[in-house]
Formats: sequence, C-alpha cells, structure tokens
Amino acid sequence: MDKKLYRRFDFPETGINLYESKHLRGKFVAEHYHDHFQILYALEGEGEITLDGKAYNFSKDKVVLITPNCVHSIKATTKMTVLVLAFSVPLLKITLQNELLSLVQKSARHFELDLYTASEIRPLIRKMLYEQKNGDLFGKLSMPVYLIEIIIHLLRQQNFSFVQDANDIRSIQMKEYIERHYFTNITAESLSAVFGISTRYMNDIFKRKFNDTPLQYLQKVRINHAKELLLQSDQDIVSICFEVGYETLSTFYRTFRNLVGISPNKFRLSSQSASDVSDTVS
Repeated sequence: MDKKLYRRFDFPETGINLYESKHLRGKFVAEHYHDHFQILYALEGEGEITLDGKAYNFSKDKVVLITPNCVHSIKATTKMTVLVLAFSVPLLKITLQNELLSLVQKSARHFELDLYTASEIRPLIRKMLYEQKNGDLFGKLSMPVYLIEIIIHLLRQQNFSFVQDANDIRSIQMKEYIERHYFTNITAESLSAVFGISTRYMNDIFKRKFNDTPLQYLQKVRINHAKELLLQSDQDIVSICFEVGYETLSTFYRTFRNLVGISPNKFRLSSQSASDVSDTVS
C-alpha cells in the first residue's frame, strides 16, 4: 500500500475524537487510509464516498463506518457538513480499564438514588435483562456498554448537593437533568414523567426556584451553548444547530432571534467585527 496515502491522527487520552469536517462544493478528498476507525455522519449536503474502490452516495443523514486501512475518498457535489467520530480501539480499551475501574475499586459505597439517577438506571437494567435473555452477539456486545453507563450515573450522583426542601430538590435535579440532556428531545411531558409529577406542578416549583419554566430554561441553555460555539469556533450553523439539540434550522433560527435579538449569522459577524475593532485599537 502506498505510504503517501497514510494519514496520521493524534488522539486525546480518551481514544475518541468527535469533530466537524467541511466540504465545499466540488471539493475532493483524495484516497487515503489510517490506522483507526471512523464513523462519518452527514449533517447536510450531497456527495459521493468511495470505500476500497466502491462508490456510494453520501448525503444528509447517511452514515459510513470506515475501518482501519480502508482506502477511502470523498467528493462533494454540494456544500457538505460531516461529523467525524474517530476512535482508536487500543486506546479506548486502556481508558475503560484503567480510568473507570480505578474509580470504582477504591471502596464499597452505598447509594440512595435520586429521582433523576433512578430514572436513568432503571431502563439500562431492563435493557441488560433483555439482552442477557436474548443472548445474541449484539446483546453480548451491548452488556458492557450498559454497565459502564450505570457506573457513570452512580459516580456522578456523588457530586449532587442535597438540600432539605423536597421541591427544591426536585427543581435542582430538573435543572441538572436539563444541563446534562439539553441536546436531547426534552418536552414538558417527558420531563414531568422522569420526575413523576404533573407538568403544571413541575412548572410551578421550577419557576418559583429559577424564575423560568423548565422549557424556558432549556432554550436558554441551548442558545447559550450555541453562542459559545459561534464565538469560539468556525463550525457551520447546521452543525451547531445539531449539537445543541435542535432538529430543524428554522426552529433554531427562530429561538435564537427570540432570545438574542438577531440571527446566528449576524451574531457571529457582529462579534467578529467587534473583535477586529478591539485588535485595531490595541
């Protein structure tokens, strides 16, 4: 295999890196290979990807798994935005074995689960029960994944600061739930179901504590993350929209304008202009 085709990739300690890859119309990424896995997810656009000499259509919501040493290339027929999930199996195994196990082997401990953590762990245990009885290959592969999720939820609960008032506890738990799940499809009904209370009661206690309803707070969290990405990165708007939890650009633009007063594009441009003026003055 031609050594000039090889592309080196430096991983962080986790062995996983998720990043955006932009492809302008007509751009061609020449054939190359690497020694790690990649999962490519097309957020928008049209193009063609070649895997070991075989061409496939690659467009919005299509996914490609690239194995180590697979020679591949990409040609964009329109502007394309692609998320790349790169991972190194050897590094991943080391991280899971050393880092996670070191956290759980220190000492035995007792957990009194809060509502949020219990709601996250119960379905994982049910999935493990199902997969254990199902007994197929995919079930065997998924069991350690669910186990890791359960351990992480238990360890994270240790950082929760308990308060005396029951409604304050629920409100703080809802706030933390939103901050950890803002990128998922949260509705008033789904959130009230997680905490076992009515939507009206949920809105009342949350607004009393934080001056917003849970969904109002959710939108603020999403848009604040979007503003950070607009200021600190050159990611495409569609990529930012996806990352912060919106399913459509129209909803993202409408919510952004309502909370910020201008569109995401104007916000980015005005911030860049202000930065240029500051640099000139200094």
